[in-house]
Amino acid sequence: MSSAPIAVTGSTGAVGGRVARRLSGQGRALRLLVRDASRAPQLPRSEVAVAPYDDGDAARRALAGAEVLFMVSGSESLDRVDQHRAFIDAAADAGVRHLVYTSFLGAAPDAVFTLARDHHATEQHLRAAQLRTGMAWTALRDGLYADFLPAMVGEDGVLRGPAGEGRVAAVAQDDVADAATAVLLSAAAGSTEHAGARYDLTGPEALTLHEVAAVVARATGRPARYQPETLEEAFASRAVYGAPDWQVEAWVSTYTAIAAGQMDAVSTAVEQLAGHPARTLEEVLSGQRQR
Repeated sequence: MSSAPIAVTGSTGAVGGRVARRLSGQGRALRLLVRDASRAPQLPRSEVAVAPYDDGDAARRALAGAEVLFMVSGSESLDRVDQHRAFIDAAADAGVRHLVYTSFLGAAPDAVFTLARDHHATEQHLRAAQLRTGMAWTALRDGLYADFLPAMVGEDGVLRGPAGEGRVAAVAQDDVADAATAVLLSAAAGSTEHAGARYDLTGPEALTLHEVAAVVARATGRPARYQPETLEEAFASRAVYGAPDWQVEAWVSTYTAIAAGQMDAVSTAVEQLAGHPARTLEEVLSGQRQR
């Protein structure tokens, strides 16, 4: 097993923070790459480096000596793909041996969910970086996060969107973290088992939004129901937030991707990687209430 630190981005967030804590619990030395050092978690055997994705020089310095890297996709923005490319290039230049990236289910250039196109472009750049430098990579194609679904229900108890009767196999953030941790530890041990692999990380069931709303209601104890919208209604109901057009389109396309059947795949990858069955939506939300 290499004594080099495992580099982790996104440790101030939900998935990256979970992965950092799991790796720390395994006694691994960590290098936490963050934008704001004051927000980095305090973990044993961890060091903190400030390295935004679009600062190649800072990233190269921060990644020097790290052989394995967990790269959480950056915040949604018009230039996110450019930021990803700059960071991937910096990782390869710094000598990272294996990069594990959080992609998205169904990542493709023509994905209905517009942000999944960003993930496809990032995966393409990972392949290019491998050809150029030999840096191995693994893409964890996360489904929609089950933990996030209650937030899609408005204050009036209505989950609105043009999803029709489509289904979504939402995945628990804890399951994503368990799978990522397993891949990172394998890579840190020198294994190439996951090199070049793309794993679809999903929940164990594909639910309609009617069913999602029913589960949210049972688990949280507050009313929730699904109300289908037309495209016109969906854009109009979200225009009040004053977000840029690309952002509103991304929000709406979350639902149209469900309607198009692009989020309903059920995979066994969580169990394959993490060694336990994927959590159901009910288990995720009941756990939230208990915490």
